[in-house]
Order: sequence, then C-alpha cells, then structure tokens
Amino acid sequence: METQSSGGTSAGRIPLADPSPRVPGGYPAKAFVGEVVPFRVVAFREGHDRIGVHLRLSGPSGDETLHRLRALNDGTDGWMTQLAIDVPGIWRYRFEGFADDYATWAHAAEVKAEAGVDIAVMSALGVQLLETAAGEADRPTAEKRMLKAAAKRLKTPDAAELHSVATDATVADAFAARPVASLGSVTVWMTLRVERTRTGVGAWYEFFPRSEGAVRRKDGTVKSGTFRTAAKRLPGVAGMGFDVIYIVPVHPIGTTNRKGRNNTLTAEPTDPGSPYAIGSAEGGHDAIHPELGTLKDFRAFVRAAEAQGLEVAMDLALQASPDHPWVAEHPEWFTTLPDGTIAYAENPPKKYQDIYPLNFDNDPEGIYAEVLRIVKHWVAQGVKIFRVDNPHTKPLEFWEWLIGTVNAEDPDVIFLAEAFTRPAVMRALAAVGFQQSYSYFTWRNTKAELEEFLTSVSQETSDYMRPNLFVNTHDILTEYLQFGGRAAYRIRACIAATAGPVYGVYAGYELIENVARPGSEENIDNEKYEYKFRDWEGAEERGESLAPLLRRLNEIRREHPALRQLRNIAFHWSDDDAVLVYSKHLDAPFTGTGRPDTLIVVANVDPHSVRETTVHLDTRVWGVTPGDDFEVEDLLTGETWTWKDHNYVRLDAFSEPVHILRVKERS
Repeated sequence: METQSSGGTSAGRIPLADPSPRVPGGYPAKAFVGEVVPFRVVAFREGHDRIGVHLRLSGPSGDETLHRLRALNDGTDGWMTQLAIDVPGIWRYRFEGFADDYATWAHAAEVKAEAGVDIAVMSALGVQLLETAAGEADRPTAEKRMLKAAAKRLKTPDAAELHSVATDATVADAFAARPVASLGSVTVWMTLRVERTRTGVGAWYEFFPRSEGAVRRKDGTVKSGTFRTAAKRLPGVAGMGFDVIYIVPVHPIGTTNRKGRNNTLTAEPTDPGSPYAIGSAEGGHDAIHPELGTLKDFRAFVRAAEAQGLEVAMDLALQASPDHPWVAEHPEWFTTLPDGTIAYAENPPKKYQDIYPLNFDNDPEGIYAEVLRIVKHWVAQGVKIFRVDNPHTKPLEFWEWLIGTVNAEDPDVIFLAEAFTRPAVMRALAAVGFQQSYSYFTWRNTKAELEEFLTSVSQETSDYMRPNLFVNTHDILTEYLQFGGRAAYRIRACIAATAGPVYGVYAGYELIENVARPGSEENIDNEKYEYKFRDWEGAEERGESLAPLLRRLNEIRREHPALRQLRNIAFHWSDDDAVLVYSKHLDAPFTGTGRPDTLIVVANVDPHSVRETTVHLDTRVWGVTPGDDFEVEDLLTGETWTWKDHNYVRLDAFSEPVHILRVKERS
C-alpha cells in the first residue's frame, strides 16, 4: 500500500518530511546544467525495522529514473543523494519511502547468527525473501540465478551459512538496486527548473563603452569612445579569462538636471552625464546613444564579443530622465507631486535629480507591455543577459510576470538582480525568477563575516538564489579596498573567484583604483559622470596591473570543476582570527575527468599584516584519513608541500596573502 505525504509527517507508514531542494512560497527550485544537486528528505518509521528511500525523477521529456538515497547516519534521520542534471528544462521529482524487507532481515540475521539463536526461523525467512526477489520479472537472469543459489544455501539451517548470506555484498547490491519493499509512502511531485550553465557559472567584467577609445582633444573636450573602439578592448578582457562583458546603459542621456563630475548638480556643457539618466530627443530604452554609434554598430559589438568567447550583459534600468519620450507620452507612468512636478528618484541621503522613477500603480498594463517590448528588442539584437538596476524598487509581481514571460519564449535569457537591500526582498526576487543576484559579499571582509555569509549562500538559499560575488562596482568602493591597498585587491579577487562559481569585477580593479570621493563608498572622478582614460597594456608591462592574477584565477576556475559549484564549500579552522580556510571538493563521478577534484584556500584577510598560524583540516571531506600525509600544490606560486590535517602557514599580505592549494591524487 502506498500513501502520499505532502512533506509533513502526518501521512504514511514511512513519514517523509522536509524535502529539498525547495523554495519558500512554492516556487520551483533551481539548478543549472552541470550543477551537482543534493536531494534530501527526512524519513523514518516506528520501531527498529529498516527503511529505504528513493528519488523518482522525471525529465523534460517525461522519462523517469529512480535513484536510491543513502542514510546520513548523523542522528537526523536524513537521507540524501546527489545528481548532476545535464539537460535544461522543467524537471519533476518526488521521494518514495518504503520498508526495506531485505535490510531488516539481513541485519537481524547477522546479529542472530553471531548469537546462535533463531537460526532456523531466520533461514526460512531468508529463503522466502530471496526466492520472492528471484521471481521478479524485471531482474536480470544472472541475478536471478545468484539469488536462487543464495536461497538454496539457507535451506539447511546453519549459523555460519546464515551469516555468510546475510553479509554477502553481491546479494546486498542486488537488493539495493531492486529492493523488496512494502508499506510505501510518497511525497507530492515537486518542480526543479534546470537552466543553462551560464546562469550559475561565469566570470563577469564590467566596463563603460564610452570610455574605451575616448580621446581628449587639445581644447580639453573629449571625443566619446564608440562600439567600434570599445570592441578593441574585448581581446584584453577575454585574454584575462572572463566569460561575460557587462556594459552599463548605452541609451541616449538626458540633459535636464544632468549631473556633472563627482555627482555635482551643475554639469559643464561637455560633461557626458550619467548613463542611468536614460532618454532624450534621440530616443529612450530601445535606442543607442548617437555618440556610441548605431544599432548596427551595437550588433557588430555583440558579434565581436562572441568571437572572443564573451557574452554581452546589458543593463536594464527602468527609469527615465526628464527628457525621455515616456515623460511626454505617458505621464501616468510617473509620480506627480501636489505642485504638478514629477518626483525624481531618491535613496536618502542620495538624490538623483536627473532620474524619474516609474510608478507602476496608474497603468501597470501599459508599463508591463512596454518593458516586455524593450527586453524582446534587445534579445533580438543578440543580448541574452540583463543586469537589472534596482529591481527591489519595482513590484515583485511585475518581475515574476516579466521573467516568466520572457523565459517561456526564450529560456536562455538570464536576469541578474542588482538589489543591495533587505534579505527578505533579495531572496524574494530570486525566488520569483531572477537567475542571479548581487549579494552582501562586497561588505563581508572579516573571517567570521565571510564564513557566515558563504555558509548562508551555499546552504540556506542555494536552492534558488545564486550569488554573483562582485568585488566592486561602479557604485561601490568599500573601505576595505580604499585602505587595504594592493593586498586587499589581491585577497578579494582570490576569495571571490574560488568561493563561488559566479563573480565579477568592474574595470579599473586591476589598476587598484582605490581613491574614494570624500564621505562616500564610491570612486572619486566616478566613471558614471565622466570618461576614464586607462593605460591597460602599459600598467601590465610596468608590473602595476593585477591582470596577471585575474588571468591566473580564471585559468584555475576553468581547470578545476570543483570551483564551478556553489554548494560544495566546506570551512575548516585556523588559530588566527584573520586566516580564513575553506575547501571545494567534487567527487570523481561529477568532474568529467574520472578523478576527484579538491582545492584548499587559505587566505589572510587582514591586508595590513603578516600572519603565522596553524590550520586544521577535516581531511575526511576529500577522503583522506585524519593524520595521513597528502601532497598539495600552490596553484599561484607552483610550490608543493606535504600536508596533514594540521599545518603551519605563513601568509604575507604584501607578497602572497593567499594559498590556493590543489590536493594531488594519492598514488
């Protein structure tokens, strides 16, 4: 008899509780192609009889597979199996609990054979069980013969023979693959949305196209860079190993209330303005800024990026300058104040006099249709990734509708939520559909802060929220980077690139641009309000650039599949509160190489010091018995050492603040 449980413990002889993956609110859980997904459930029954649990998985084509879960044996009654999903689409799954008649018999038979009691009874029960299994039509012929032979051995009761059959691994394997089960219970079917790999794996590089190829004239004015000149920077970005080139808005910029340099309220006639003040007489969100080129030039830029192995991510900033065509054509899309003026954007104490926020209350149907049109327009130009500016200032139901509508037509489109806001809001945006999310990583700098943050995103919310670990943005220059010097930049890049499968940098990071506008967490002479002139090649030739480090980090990411997973981080210990220690391990069946992959990261997170300490490793994470030797290679320096579970380290913030260690295979 099979009963159904919703995931609580109120139904079924084999109660099934707390199934995962799952998402609050009943939204589909998420995974990406190649992600190793842990399927977990709590299952138990009364008494001491043994149980088993299966995962039934139904793919996009409707084909079903059955997978046996293992007991975690940690006192939680937890059961788990891990699977790497390799086909995108909508998957369905449920858990099935059952009384494991063979496991119950084998355990009792082993104990009683050793005690010399009930030999005849246990042998008779074993014969009955083995012959029942041998009679099942779906068992291979060779397996049937093996089971019949085992049953024959039990027909003459003997303690030694009973013990031998009860502990026979071949017999156990046959029942593990095809158990003789009774008293079954099942959960409801649940949904897993599997998306393309880029939703969960990638290295992002942000830049302003207008700065790339910009020329300062003799009179002090600047000729803007174009898509054609910006394309010349793409080989350099690809050469550092990045996967995504993210560009800020490239639309016409308004002139009314245009911001000047360093966010001043008065702009000079030659100041280019903030690209987030979208819209002018030349057009709005579906137009290209004339100084950057034409729509044809934009498409050529996208093709040039693709030729370098880069995907273009485009900013989707749903706001308007006072000069946007929407203001005249759809004043109902904005908030009108009692004096008749339109309210500009504010995030106290910040004020954005050059931007009007949208008001979704007066004509939601009209705004929905217009934004969908804009997204489809850019998808038609070859853009499949959108970095969404401030999504937490728009209705949640709008994003659920927009992302669902777009992905129903094109499931390859990715939306990244730039929402530095309250945890509940960030998580809700991820739950309703955003494939990636900015996170609090930017402000988590101490060992304790990083352990807490990375544990949260890799365990608590990993079924639906994928953090993009940007080290900086055009809006954010943290105090850690402002005052930590070159060491801080090296440390943050190493942690971001290894702790999560998605991370990003904003152009200039490699040049240690760490001077802030006084009283702010934002670069002085901010690129939002002016052009930047950078000597990429010269800085690298002079040894001033971190490009070689970024290049090496991205090489390591490509070479090590363990770094392309989110959920597999494990924290270890050190005797120093500034030395962070974690590992990333992937078992051989999931690496694609037939070999396990393990890396250990040891980072001095204090950019002002030299730290000497002992690190303590739980080597069981990668299958090494505590106390045994193993070899490690530092992938940044090439040095090798023999390590155990307790090891001395010295990390100099001013030279080598981080070890990224590959655990070598044991011969």
